[in-house]
Amino acid sequence: MVDTSVQITSVDPVWDRITGEAQEAVATEPLMGGLIHACILNHRSLDKALSYRIAAKLASNEMSMVTLREIVDEAYDRDPDLIEASRADLMAVYERDPASHRYLQPILYFKGYIATQAYRVGHWLWTEGRHDLAYFFQMRTSEIFGIDIHPAAKIGRGLMIDHAHSIVIGETAVVGDNVSMLHSVTLGGTGKVEQDRHPKIGDGVLIGAGAKVLGNIKVGHCSRIAAGSVVLSEVAACKTVAGIPAKVVGEAGCDQPAVRMDHVFDQASPRKA
Repeated sequence: MVDTSVQITSVDPVWDRITGEAQEAVATEPLMGGLIHACILNHRSLDKALSYRIAAKLASNEMSMVTLREIVDEAYDRDPDLIEASRADLMAVYERDPASHRYLQPILYFKGYIATQAYRVGHWLWTEGRHDLAYFFQMRTSEIFGIDIHPAAKIGRGLMIDHAHSIVIGETAVVGDNVSMLHSVTLGGTGKVEQDRHPKIGDGVLIGAGAKVLGNIKVGHCSRIAAGSVVLSEVAACKTVAGIPAKVVGEAGCDQPAVRMDHVFDQASPRKA
């Protein structure tokens, strides 16, 4: 007979590791205790910690932290996929960014990670028809983090934005799973077209710093866009493109460029017009 008097507690190894790292950080640097307790140790789960962090960052005289936290908590309660996406994003940052040595770091220090989670809540609000609140999240995320992602844009899991400065992603953009991009990337339009006008980025794509991908064009899965490139036409899967305007300069170099984060390409590779 099963003893039903014993309550089974769910185990979350990711959150356990985060809290363990937080406790170690406080022991090492007690002056960080207030921040780390407020952001991590005072919470019982990753979603509660993220709702606090997002609300604390986006709060202003126009909308209080309490109100924002209620909005984020509602989003997480009603759509568990949001927290699953946040876990995938966390793992992406930890595994791909050589400056990330602990799970704790993206939550406390990496604006790309927190801005992405704020976008995800804004996107949920957009899909719920709460467009003004979604625009507020976009506005505050842009003001605080310098990352401007339209709440209607569709972004898959496992996104890693390294350095995360001056990122722009337009309204009809689509970004696949496990994409990596660096600072100053733009996924934008080419004029005043009002309908579907932004890029469609496949899974596993690596986008270098300062790259601009413009127009309703497809970038194939597991391709690479070199730093500073301006992409104006479709990119086939598993290719590397570079230049202004960007041209194919070779193969992608590996089967998962977004994971490898290798931006170097063989300049002796045959070029295609």
